[in-house]
Amino acid sequence: MNIHQEQLLVFKTVMETKSFSAAARALGKVPSAVSMSIANLEIDLNLQLFDRRGREPVATDQAKALYEKTQQLLVEINQWYQYANSLSTGLESELNIVVVTELMHTRWTDYIVLLEQEFPQLQVNVFSAPQEDAHQLLFDGHAQLAFMFEREQLEAREQFVELKKEVLVSVAAKHHPLSQLKTVSYEELVKNRQIVVASRNRDIKPELLFSKIYWRTDNHHSACSMIKRGLGWGVLPLEMLSEQPELKRNLKVLQLSDFTPKFEYYVDLVWSKETTLGQAAHFLIDHARNKRKNTE
Repeated sequence: MNIHQEQLLVFKTVMETKSFSAAARALGKVPSAVSMSIANLEIDLNLQLFDRRGREPVATDQAKALYEKTQQLLVEINQWYQYANSLSTGLESELNIVVVTELMHTRWTDYIVLLEQEFPQLQVNVFSAPQEDAHQLLFDGHAQLAFMFEREQLEAREQFVELKKEVLVSVAAKHHPLSQLKTVSYEELVKNRQIVVASRNRDIKPELLFSKIYWRTDNHHSACSMIKRGLGWGVLPLEMLSEQPELKRNLKVLQLSDFTPKFEYYVDLVWSKETTLGQAAHFLIDHARNKRKNTE
C-alpha cells in the first residue's frame, strides 16, 4: 500500500464537495483525474469509498469513517513539512531551557508563549535547578538557555542579557525567634539556622549563605515549607511573597540592623558561547535585547 498526500487531498475534497466535477474545479484538475485518483485509492485500500450508481458519488460508511482521520493526517503532514523546512533554515530539533528555582514564580512562561507562537512545531523542554546547577547545565550542553540571577563572577564562556531586577528579602516564620525582634543584628542572623537553596553538589558553596548553621534544599518550594514551619530563616524573592498571600500571612520580612534587608539582583537570560544556538534560541535572545532597548 502506497498512499500519497495528493490522493488524500483529492479524497477529502470529494467528501466535502460531494462531487467529482466540483472537486476537480476546486483542485484545478480535470474530472477524469479526480475519478482515477479515487479509483486508485480504492484499489490500494481494497475498499469501496463511493457508490457511483447515481448522478453524483455517494460516500460509503467506510469513506465517512476515513474522512475524519484523513483531515487529521493532512494537518500532521503539513506540520511535518513545515517542521522539516524550519530545520533546513536552522531551527533546532528541541530547545532546553533551565529556570533557577527561585525564579519559578516569575513570568518566565511569557517567553515560552513567544516561542510557541513563533515556532509551534518546536520541542521545548523546561527544567528548574538551583543557580549553580543551572550554570553547569549550560556549560555541559544539557541546556541552551537559562533564566538565572546575576553571578558574582562571570565565566569567560558565558554571555547574557539583563531582563529585570529582582528583590530578595530575609524572611522567617512569624513564630520564629528572629521574628520576635524589632531589628535583627548580623550576629543574631548568623547564629540561627538558615534554609538555603543550593546545588545538590555539596562541594559548591551557596551564594547567599550567611549563617554558620544551615540546611540545604535544591528548590524554593521545599525552602518555603521549611521556613514556614520555623525550621530556619531564609532568603526569598519579595515578588513571591506579594503573589502568594498565604506566604505573606505566615512569613515576616526581617528588619536587619547592620545592612539593608533587601538584596537587589538582576535576572539574566544566559547562554554559553561554546554552544551553537539554533534559530529559536537566537529569536528569544533578540527579543530580550530589543525589549531591553525599548525600556532604556
